[in-house]
Amino acid sequence: MSRSLLVISRQAPWSGPSAREALDIVLAGGAFDLPIGLLFLDDGVFQLAPNQAAKAVQQKDLSANLQALGLFGIDDVFACSHSLTARGLPPPAHAQALDSQAIFQLIDRYDQVITL
Repeated sequence: MSRSLLVISRQAPWSGPSAREALDIVLAGGAFDLPIGLLFLDDGVFQLAPNQAAKAVQQKDLSANLQALGLFGIDDVFACSHSLTARGLPPPAHAQALDSQAIFQLIDRYDQVITL
C-alpha cells in the first residue's frame, strides 16, 4: 500500500536548490505512481510567477518542470492564497489557491509531509 506524500515548497526559485529539489521529489514520486501533492507556500509561490528570468540570477529555469507535473500524473497542485496576495501575484492557472483553513485540511489528508 503506497502512502500519500505532500511536498511543501517554501523557497523562491532563485534562493537556492530547495525549489528545484521539491520539484524533483514530486516528479520522482509521480513517476512511481505515488499519491503526491505539491503546495507552494510563502516565497515558494514565486515559482508560479510568469516570465521569470532565471538566467539573470544564474539559476535553472523551473517552468519546464512545473509544466511537466501533469505528464507525471501530478494533479494536486496548490498555492497559498495569502502568500500570493502578499506578494502581488495573481492566482495561478495551474494550481488551486487555498486559504489557511483549506491548507490545514489539505495537510491532514496526506500520510507524509516534506517541507523544503
